[in-house]
Amino acid sequence: MSRTALRICPLCEATCGLTLTVDGTRVTAARGDRDDVFSRGFICPKGASFGAVDSDPDRLRAPLVRRDGELREATWEEAFDAVAAGIRPVVERHGPHAVGVVLGNPNVHTVAGALYPPVLLGALGTRSLFTASTVDQMPKHVSSGLLYGDANAIPVPDLDRTDHLLLIGANPLESNGSLCTAPDFPGRLKALKARGGTLTVIDPRRTRTARLADRHVAIRPGADALLLAAMAHVLFEEDLADLGALAPHVEGVEELAAALGDFTPEAVAGACDVDAATIRALARELAAAPTAAVYGRIGSCTVPHGTLASWLVDVLNILTGNLDRPGGALFPQAATDKTPRPAGPGRGFALGRWRSRVSGHPEAKGELPLSALAEEIDTATDAGEPVRALVAVAANPVLSAPDGDRLDKALDSLDFMVSVDPYLNETSRHAHVVLPPPPPAQSPHHDFAFNTLAVRNQVRYTRPAVPLEPGRMAETEILARLILAATGMHGADPAAVDAMVVEQTLGKAVRDPHSPVHGRDPRDLAAQLTGENGPERRLDMMLRLGPYGDGFGVRPEGLSLQRLLDRPHGIDLGPLRPRLPQPLKTRSGKVELLPDPIAGDLPRLRAAMDRRPAGLVLVGRRHLRSNNSWMHNIPALTGGSNRCTLHIHPEDAERLGVRDGAAVRVKGAGGEATAPAEVTDTVRPGVVSLPHGWGHDRPGTRLTHAATVPGTNVNQLLDGSLLDPLSGNAVLNGVPVVLTPVT
Repeated sequence: MSRTALRICPLCEATCGLTLTVDGTRVTAARGDRDDVFSRGFICPKGASFGAVDSDPDRLRAPLVRRDGELREATWEEAFDAVAAGIRPVVERHGPHAVGVVLGNPNVHTVAGALYPPVLLGALGTRSLFTASTVDQMPKHVSSGLLYGDANAIPVPDLDRTDHLLLIGANPLESNGSLCTAPDFPGRLKALKARGGTLTVIDPRRTRTARLADRHVAIRPGADALLLAAMAHVLFEEDLADLGALAPHVEGVEELAAALGDFTPEAVAGACDVDAATIRALARELAAAPTAAVYGRIGSCTVPHGTLASWLVDVLNILTGNLDRPGGALFPQAATDKTPRPAGPGRGFALGRWRSRVSGHPEAKGELPLSALAEEIDTATDAGEPVRALVAVAANPVLSAPDGDRLDKALDSLDFMVSVDPYLNETSRHAHVVLPPPPPAQSPHHDFAFNTLAVRNQVRYTRPAVPLEPGRMAETEILARLILAATGMHGADPAAVDAMVVEQTLGKAVRDPHSPVHGRDPRDLAAQLTGENGPERRLDMMLRLGPYGDGFGVRPEGLSLQRLLDRPHGIDLGPLRPRLPQPLKTRSGKVELLPDPIAGDLPRLRAAMDRRPAGLVLVGRRHLRSNNSWMHNIPALTGGSNRCTLHIHPEDAERLGVRDGAAVRVKGAGGEATAPAEVTDTVRPGVVSLPHGWGHDRPGTRLTHAATVPGTNVNQLLDGSLLDPLSGNAVLNGVPVVLTPVT
């Protein structure tokens, strides 16, 4: 007999509410939840395929442990015994930094991935942390840290109220949005136009989003920061800069004007391949709009000046008075945020507190570049021990990081590796132990990360739609046991991890004069927590201590877990509101418009005005039915437009003798690959495009469908040497390549 159950979709950043049809213990259908307070029934092809993702027969059902060189099924006890025996000797002989931790993108899509990796890192004490952020979004974290003193204070465009939206390097009609959580992004853009607003898209490809725009500017890849700097220059030159109510909260305006003096539209036009008149028009239109927001994403992050481009996005919002005002770009307030503190100077944000052992890359936000992982494993230096053991949680860097071939070999040289992953994929196949989490229908869901980036304040929580199958272990328990095994407490009750976090958090809260529980007994507070398990008790604690919380009875109308459970479609907390200066944690207590690291990198950008790529350059692209390398094993999500083809403009195809559908060899600094050509004028001349996340042709995996349509690993064309120096982010776009037809 079938029934329905609610679930928040974990398959992209839009966080849409789903209504699942469940037959027994199997999800047979998924549709949008019309009563969801945020998504209002919207669903995309990924969400509609939830059941197929959930029931993929290639998902691992039991742990794997390597014995005699082969991965074989084992009990959970045997698996965690092996983890403890593999990691602890490395720590004891070589120190904590010899243990690397790699966190993949799916961590921010699960309750377990949000709650437990910080505990693991704190308990291990390792500085060898590598995450997907440094092939994706680290420039935005760094620019926010430098501007606002907090790397996680990321303003998002107020999509539902803005009059003018400028997108650069973003294609939300395919990606559903990123660092901007917005169910039905396409519908919100159409609503913008319907109310008389303007949409401008800057992108070297004529994407689905660009086709919707009032103005599409086909910029030369990698020139994003130059164009944005020239727009800011125009605002100063033509006396269009007007900070309005922001002015008391901002310092460095005059210094910024001087620093951008050389970036005239005429000076950057050649490098951008955008004429000066268009650049001036973009700036004037932005300044003239009643409200406006500039939003940049992965295309403007994964370029040589990614941090400068991310910084300049916010600079334009600030100079036009659009930061922190309705219709502009505002700071969301998530229900599980920490208790807001009064405004005032903070500790600020620092880069380079330590450096990588081999190439000396500075850390950013506690992370080292994922591009440096291979050399940190396979290269000996006098600067310290190489990474000898690796903990990979929901990560597939063999496909997602540059030069996967080198990393492939490096992983084989590790003393020990444990992978938390539902699949035996291109990375986890190297592990000594694989710990598979259950399918998403058997897990709870709350968006800890994405609610901090949401275009409307709201809060939702769904319990598992389906009970755990016999033999499965909850992902929260897997990570709790992993923490215990890796830190010398193997065999302890996994509930002790949650109890420790609750004790520490409440102990700190009662000592904080700004907390609603200041001066109270933490044991009494802990006894009031509700929930079926440790993770739910932690969620209850965070909600009650948060900005909308009940403060453990101080505000009876406030949030708690029980109140959230009583509202299964979520609780709407209202539109984004101005919050400055409260979010600022800079040493000055103000927005620091021209931080020293930014000023120090501007000469490098200035030098880029004189550079022109001589041949073809490569950019990536996104597909609506894909999310990195996760979903290529689902037949319903591959095929059609979601194919690994090389997009090439007809003029370039004719010049090079490339025929539509024929194989073409692409060579970059890191290697070469072959892909079928797709001749299309959706890319500008001089640009070719390959999608990210493909390359499922390595032996030893268990990805049956993906292996039949393996595609090409675009990151193998890169050698990992090209990084944005401030953030350590890999340069994936605008890189030179050479094409030859395969005869």
